[in-house]
Amino acid sequence: MATTATASVDNTIEVPGRRADLITGNQTYGSITDMVCRIAEEKTPAFWYPAFGAASLVALMFLSLIGYLILVGVGIWGNMSPVFWAWPIVNFVFWVGIGHAGTLISAILYLFRQNWRTSINRAAEAMTIFAVVCAGIFPGIHVGRALLWDVFAVGTYASVSLVFWYMGMIPDLATFRDRSKSKYRRMIYGLLSLGWTGSSRQWMRYEKAYMLLAALAAPLVLSVHTVVSFDFAVSQLPGWHTTIFPPYFVAGAIFSGFAMVVTLLVPVRAIFKIEHLITLRHLENMNKIILATGSLVGLAYGTEFFIAWYSQNQYESFAFINRAFGPYWWAYWTMVTCNVISPQLFWFKKMRTSPFWMVVISIFVNIGMWFERFVITITSLSRDFLPSSWGYYQPTAIDGLMLFGSFGVFFTLFLLFCRFLPIVAMSEVKGILAIQNHDSHGHGEHGSHH
Repeated sequence: MATTATASVDNTIEVPGRRADLITGNQTYGSITDMVCRIAEEKTPAFWYPAFGAASLVALMFLSLIGYLILVGVGIWGNMSPVFWAWPIVNFVFWVGIGHAGTLISAILYLFRQNWRTSINRAAEAMTIFAVVCAGIFPGIHVGRALLWDVFAVGTYASVSLVFWYMGMIPDLATFRDRSKSKYRRMIYGLLSLGWTGSSRQWMRYEKAYMLLAALAAPLVLSVHTVVSFDFAVSQLPGWHTTIFPPYFVAGAIFSGFAMVVTLLVPVRAIFKIEHLITLRHLENMNKIILATGSLVGLAYGTEFFIAWYSQNQYESFAFINRAFGPYWWAYWTMVTCNVISPQLFWFKKMRTSPFWMVVISIFVNIGMWFERFVITITSLSRDFLPSSWGYYQPTAIDGLMLFGSFGVFFTLFLLFCRFLPIVAMSEVKGILAIQNHDSHGHGEHGSHH
């Protein structure tokens, strides 16, 4: 009998000779379907309307500010000589980075047959699409030439991720269609599910296509942020002109992307009572990846300083000393504290399995990753080769409001996704349940340990 109680079960305890269950509460195929479908079928939760209203108002403010920018010009931003690239580029790189976890969880972990991805991949993929939408706005409104390699890299990433996300949802949308009591809902879900019947031929073709899309999407995880890093690395500016940028940017992108997934999924699993599907084990695994990538980012920071010293290039040395001890020292040390020090708390099992602490640390990580992009962009530009052209960049209120507004766009889209589409990939989770039940019977047990 499936357990519907919402108390979170600790399935992070290792039992010698057997892996802990990924799906807890003795679930059945029917109970998994009910748990996911009721989110879209039941009456809209009380919190949803004010949350959606607030997010859409912030998004509307953002769109109004874009209109104001086009009308008045970029003088409303703090961009100045010599800091011509400022917050718009920082925000662009930040949002592209956040979009990395979805494709990593979906494609790369799928190819490596990591079963723990199945409960979290759908929400992570949705987050990828919405983050790339936010990212795409900023180069469009920023003054200067559009870098074509960004257009192609981000455009390809967005289109492949969208197809991958949508295709993965088709069997679940068909379940929504079949359970719909409203004629309109049945018609909409019917159109979206593309005539899915669940025949063995359809499943065979679906699995093959999903595998091909995963193989296509996997290199994009590495290529997209590598190309974004080239925006900086191909210049002659001290602090940017470095070969470490591609792997450093990719590690940072995965780092911030996983942090955003944790930030979103901890409240989502509690609000929609799906703790038996998105369990502590899923969250702990993501926290381990945050710890690993955070340590890689810390190594990159150290390597940059070492190479600046080892090269004996006075401009390069000055760029890094200026980052740490110059006028933007506060941004640099905020970045180091959030990105290098705070994830180290995940070495402690109590921290990485505590929903409260994982949300706190993941928010710190995203603050730190925004500051990382700020430090890279602003400090190198504000003090370049000629002291006579140095300047101190200060953002305007419009800069701050546009960053805030981009979060409004992101959360508006995410709230719509939570309300009307399957948050968890039901068909994939049922596949894991079949393996789990088989393993349990193989050990002379029935159902879960818990």
